[in-house]
Amino acid sequence: MSARFHAVVLAGDRGPDDPVARHTGAACKALAALGGQPMLLRVLDALAASAAVSGITLVGPSQAQLGTCAPLVARIAGGEIAWLPPAPSPSQSALVGLTGVPTGTPVLLTTADHALLQASWVDAFCAAAQATGKDAVVGLARHAIVQVAFPQSRRTALRFRDGAYCGCNLFAFLSPAGRRAPEFWRHVEQQRKKPHRLAAAIGPGTLLTYLCGWLMLDAGLARLSRRVGAQLGAVLLDDPRAAVDVDSVADFELVERLLAV
Repeated sequence: MSARFHAVVLAGDRGPDDPVARHTGAACKALAALGGQPMLLRVLDALAASAAVSGITLVGPSQAQLGTCAPLVARIAGGEIAWLPPAPSPSQSALVGLTGVPTGTPVLLTTADHALLQASWVDAFCAAAQATGKDAVVGLARHAIVQVAFPQSRRTALRFRDGAYCGCNLFAFLSPAGRRAPEFWRHVEQQRKKPHRLAAAIGPGTLLTYLCGWLMLDAGLARLSRRVGAQLGAVLLDDPRAAVDVDSVADFELVERLLAV
């Protein structure tokens, strides 16, 4: 039987100007209520119901923000989940979460705003990720099926020669080498406002090939694998809802409608 995963959930905050937090009056976006329940608790419930997950570490929100959500405080106090304060960026928070997990344990990384997350998606993704034999795996959905399901929703697409894909906020780190991926992510984050350094980090040839629309998904992952020093792979999820996270008020309203059905 495949090893069970330890889940790390990123629940850091963009600060008082986060549009979803302002819209709902919540202490932070992760605690904004959807269908009468903070979205973070929805994510934690899905992970707890997954057969693939054996433990959960929550990175964020801040201790002050935690105090506004009694059910979350109770789960932490009862030992259902571990809590760590957030780092200044998502990649740094991911590294913080990974530090506390033994290197031999596979890690599933997701985010607090993945409010529609289902245990069945987690189980399917984790099983498929382990079957790839890769060090780190990202969950993707075909942009075409997401666009058909949610034509009014604007979702970021990664456009390759063999198709366009949306991220699903699901990442698997399956080996010690795979844990180099968040460190590479941190390096890229640091260069995001310096285009020439960003190109150097990713590889100028890879970036140019991608921007010209010539890069195939597998070829892109192979090139990135060499940069990271780990074998990277992708798993496709069939349910378009897996590509919906709550990044804006429009996303929040979409998820509210979906939960009401």
